[in-house]
Amino acid sequence: MFGCGSVKEAGTEGANSPPDKQAAGAGSGTLAKVKEQGYATIGFANEKPYAYKTADGQLTGEAVEIAKVILERLGVKEVRGELTEFGSLIGGLQAKRFDMITAGMFINPQRSKAVLFANPEYSIGEAIAVKQGNPHNLHSYKDIADNKEIKVAVMTGAIEIGYLEKSGVPKEQMVLVPDQASALNALQANRAQTVTMTGPALQAMLDSAKDSGLERVAEFEQPVIDGKSVRGYGATAFRKDDKEFQEAFNAELEKLKTSGELLSILKKFGFTEQELPGDITAEALAKE
Repeated sequence: MFGCGSVKEAGTEGANSPPDKQAAGAGSGTLAKVKEQGYATIGFANEKPYAYKTADGQLTGEAVEIAKVILERLGVKEVRGELTEFGSLIGGLQAKRFDMITAGMFINPQRSKAVLFANPEYSIGEAIAVKQGNPHNLHSYKDIADNKEIKVAVMTGAIEIGYLEKSGVPKEQMVLVPDQASALNALQANRAQTVTMTGPALQAMLDSAKDSGLERVAEFEQPVIDGKSVRGYGATAFRKDDKEFQEAFNAELEKLKTSGELLSILKKFGFTEQELPGDITAEALAKE
């Protein structure tokens, strides 16, 4: 994602440094930098409920609010957001435009080769929205694949693209869009007959739209990918050489889980106890 030090510097000043040196804020990695300057720059994709700007320009979302709490406890008082398309988040991180990504991004083996994920903040399934009454009777990705007339709107770079492909949906049936608003517009304008994203994101989008002509498909069958039912785990991500930052973030995240504060934050954005991440780690989710 980013960081001024080399891999050697970040690794040495992070996990291998003596505890008293770390406590003093020594080091040349991103954690030391953001502590010294007093703020961290985060990349986000304007996707509710993970990370987005309100009508009055305030940056919020479950990932943002979790990051704010953790960063403050690490001695970083301010968060500055940099808006980009979802598909550009990792590239922007690697290009050092951001200090971290807080966009509710799912952890998977491919992304884990490019960035260093913190442990997950939540777990979630997929969802679809359609026109009121579900005129095409869509209840799964397989239903989309079986009807070649159906177009599905999906965000560029989103994990749903892979899920759709493995469910038999060809690229010709996908309408790739840069953000949620574009996905909604595609469905409203009938350029797509359905739209897919994670459950909370979809619900937040529909709640904001207040369009009685659209509905979420209640009985949606989660896709089975490589023999396993899909359940995604979202997390904050750092540059590969920011191990110290990741470990410090993980330690504070674990405290939020134990105290119940994590669930309290998640509930503000439409999550429930069912969306808690449990004990699974980023390391386990990164394995092929």
